[in-house]
Amino acid sequence: MTYTKVNAENRVKEKPGFQVWWRLLRPHTLTASFVPVFIGTMLALLDGKFHFLLFITMLLASIIIQAATNMFNEYYDYKRGLDNEESVGIGGTIVRDGVSPQLVKKLAFGFFGLAMLLGIYICIESSWWICLVGLICMLCGYLYTAGPYPIAYSPLGEVVSGLLMGTAIIGISYYIQTLSINWDVILISIPVAIFIGCILLSNSIRDLEEDQENGRKTLAILLGRDKAIYLLAGLMISAYLLSAIFMMIGLLPIYSLISLFAIKKTKQAIILFKANTTNIGMAPAMGATAKTNTMYGMLIGMSLLIHYFFPLSL
Repeated sequence: MTYTKVNAENRVKEKPGFQVWWRLLRPHTLTASFVPVFIGTMLALLDGKFHFLLFITMLLASIIIQAATNMFNEYYDYKRGLDNEESVGIGGTIVRDGVSPQLVKKLAFGFFGLAMLLGIYICIESSWWICLVGLICMLCGYLYTAGPYPIAYSPLGEVVSGLLMGTAIIGISYYIQTLSINWDVILISIPVAIFIGCILLSNSIRDLEEDQENGRKTLAILLGRDKAIYLLAGLMISAYLLSAIFMMIGLLPIYSLISLFAIKKTKQAIILFKANTTNIGMAPAMGATAKTNTMYGMLIGMSLLIHYFFPLSL
């Protein structure tokens, strides 16, 4: 595979070679796939069920679907004229590195095909109903920026992303290990779903003016910049409050208090959004929001693992 560098001196100072293909995956977003699989599997471990190969296969499939979704995003935003060499927060492989749009699209479908192969093994080891759920997740990943009415261009982007990447993936990761599902798992998934939705909301806040010019109707556009930032703060605070309630009623172990270390990143995200109004200025704010999700999710998962080895209740 070859590519032609469009602009060697662009302001984002991106590197050529392998880095082009690495950026296409948008690796900073992939933790949103890892975290739910980790938490769902740790919940299954607490119930005495753990199949290592199923965990790794589910993890790979989830990451691959997320990467494919990012590629479709890159392709369709380019086709609609939304991305250019100055766009912030994109892989930039098409508009800055000169990679063929058709190649990006083919790679995305290829990744979907690979995820389906991994899904076959998961279904064999668990249930063929997982196939249906997986296909729905991939369809939503494709329609996120594809089709006549892309999900990303509507006020539903945050809700759909949170439910599918948070609740659905946690539920699937738990189910393939235990062959069951319960309300405790669904409830524990809600804060994770909220934080994942917040990543999309932060992206919409950063791109508000550009999205508005291109006819999008995102939640941030409908609310306006200030109210969207308040909503972002409120959602993240509600996720922490839910976690505290879950600890008090025994759904989460007391070790889950370590998830509060993520609050520092939450505070940083809100402060940065309030202090900056340009895309470049708000990019670190979005980064802090994504890191909040990563830190919170990893710490919750670790708290469940610690509780497995050293049970401790309030």
